[in-house]
Formats: sequence, structure tokens, C-alpha cells
Amino acid sequence: MTDERGPVGDDDRRHLARAIALGRAGMEQREGGPFGAVVVVDDIVVAEGWNRVTSTLDPTAHAEVVALRRATARSGHFELPGATVYASGEPCPMCWAACRWARVARIVYANDRAMAADIGFDDQFLYDELDRPTRDHDVPLVHLPMEAGRELYEAWAADPSLTRY
Repeated sequence: MTDERGPVGDDDRRHLARAIALGRAGMEQREGGPFGAVVVVDDIVVAEGWNRVTSTLDPTAHAEVVALRRATARSGHFELPGATVYASGEPCPMCWAACRWARVARIVYANDRAMAADIGFDDQFLYDELDRPTRDHDVPLVHLPMEAGRELYEAWAADPSLTRY
């Protein structure tokens, strides 16, 4: 089988089924919403995660972020080139960005954002905010330039010993 972005195989189905099972387990344990994620490199599961927002009181503890944190801790590096993230739901903007920052190669998901909205997880307001000019955001972003801020960035740029990302 092929989707619009390339081949989808039995390994994809197996890993995605695991992400869905993790989402169910986390939900049934009352740790968070019905979301699970698996990080795979070369068909080897390197980390798993499930939504833990309500159990940890951490709004960033989405399944994908939890799995990425575990995968990078295990790998000893903040990037995961060649990895595929399998997620029970389409990653929200935060999770999609985290996957991009981790340099994952692919994201495969089961349920799309419309299905999530139907059960009360509506991320559309985030997509809408991202499309609006900064000055029109619901939560104001106030730009207050400071000399110390500029100096901080200059120090970063001037120090070749720092790890770039």
C-alpha cells in the first residue's frame, strides 16, 4: 500500500497498533488523553510514550513529546535522524514541531485532527493562531528589545565551542 507520501507496510501497521495500545493503556490508567506514540529507528523501538498531561500536570506531556524525550535520553543526542514517530493521533502543532526539532524522518498517525476535535481535543485554535500576524494573537506577544538580549545572542554566535542545533 502507498499513501500520498510513500509506501506504508506491515511494520508501519504494527508500530502504529502499538502506539494506539499505549494510548488506550494510558487513558485507562487515567494518566491522560487517548494518545500514544512510538519512536522507531531501523525497525527497532527505541522509546514509547503516552499522554501524561493530567497525571503530571504538564501541558507539554503529550505522547509524542514523552516518547521523544525518552528516545533522546536513550540515544544520548537531541536529534533522531532516520527515526519514525508513530502516533495514535495527528500530532498537534507542538508535537509536530518537537518532531521537526528532533529531525525525525517520518511521522505516521492513525486518527486525524478532525477526529480528535470530535472527542474534545480541538487544536484548530492553534492552527488559526499560527496563521495570524503576531500582533493579532489571542495571547499577546510583546517585543521588548534589550541590549543585554542582543549581547546574549552575539555571545552565542561568537562561541564555536557551543553545540549548534
